[in-house]
Amino acid sequence: MLDIKWIRDDPAALDRARARRGLPPVADRIVRLDTERREVQTRLQELQAARNTASKEIGAAMKAGDKDRAEALKAQVAQAKDEIQAAEERERALAADLLGELETQPNIPDDDVPDGRDEADNVEIRKVGDPRRFDFQVRDHVALGEGLGGMDFETAARLSGSRFVVLKGALARMERALAQFMLDLHTGEHGYTEVVPPYLVRDDAAYGTGQLPKFSEDLFRTTNDFWLIPTAEMPLTNLVRDSILEAADLPLRFTADTPCFRSEAGAAGKDTRGMIRQHQFRKVEMVSLVQPEQSAAELQRMLGCAETVLQRLDLPYRVVMLCSGDMGASARKTYDIEVWLPGQDRYREISSCSNCGDFQARRMAARYRPEPEARHTAFLHSLNGSGLAVGRTLIAILENYQDADGGVAVPAALQPYMGGLQRLAPAGG
Repeated sequence: MLDIKWIRDDPAALDRARARRGLPPVADRIVRLDTERREVQTRLQELQAARNTASKEIGAAMKAGDKDRAEALKAQVAQAKDEIQAAEERERALAADLLGELETQPNIPDDDVPDGRDEADNVEIRKVGDPRRFDFQVRDHVALGEGLGGMDFETAARLSGSRFVVLKGALARMERALAQFMLDLHTGEHGYTEVVPPYLVRDDAAYGTGQLPKFSEDLFRTTNDFWLIPTAEMPLTNLVRDSILEAADLPLRFTADTPCFRSEAGAAGKDTRGMIRQHQFRKVEMVSLVQPEQSAAELQRMLGCAETVLQRLDLPYRVVMLCSGDMGASARKTYDIEVWLPGQDRYREISSCSNCGDFQARRMAARYRPEPEARHTAFLHSLNGSGLAVGRTLIAILENYQDADGGVAVPAALQPYMGGLQRLAPAGG
């Protein structure tokens, strides 16, 4: 959520930021609501003060035997009571309207974020590794997975419908191995604390990270009003909700391997084949909570942690900075890592690392004390990143490590997690 004082002081800055995201101006309406609310609050304070003064004077008038004055004061108090009630109702309505505007505003893009409308305007930062050249007809992950006897979309469709998969045997083990490999790397070398969070959360957790109220259609909701997490970012970031931390305890870095659930609203017709875009998938998430002056460097650090996973697996990839129109609403700066998929002959997103600044912290009331025992507190900065999307990493291994007969070599870094297995042989091979 944005700071209303910042909007009040520089409304044009809000509209400029919205324009960078391709959104229409809204600052005038927000300022009008804020101004009227503050005027009503001032009037309310005046009415309450006048009522209190009159109430005290009633007793004095009665004591002095001035019944006429006492009756006049009583009428004044009654009128003030009606006016106070009307003012309170108006203030509540204005506050609700103002909050409704503020909680749907996206974050302000950093100055160095490139302007643009969509992914076509994203800027490539670097490429790492050279895509492998094949001397045979390349298969995609669906053909490879089914040929290995470990990827079953037909059964999954009978169980749950489209955008689900059943993994079996060596592929099920590889997915588990990948998650363990990523967690060991992030906890053992990158300083993250492993967490097993709830997979169901309440409204305030979804609100805190910015999914509610604007993006509820992207989530799955249970009949008893829980939300299935679309990413572990949601519970991990909310670990500090309604907290005041000490500067000495920062940064906090958390990681988790969880299932993720997304309705994929608006994705009709996109990536309908295979495991690229599913309703349920597995992801290792990284979350950092830091002091404001640390967040820019922390984003680069987090990006490096995610890249290390791909480097250890020897998978070619590229890093792009998202343009202003392609960033998520909570982010002020985002890097995507895109892995090379031979089966699609292009790079596809496998990680997204974002600095959210104090946007989520304001929604969560997550603060810290800059100095020990200080009365003054400030909002934390929060960051999140995939480290990595496990299913897409599995896809990348299948397609990049495939052999001519449909077998798949196991990356050296993953072999200890696969019981020393060096190759997945095609079914019947």
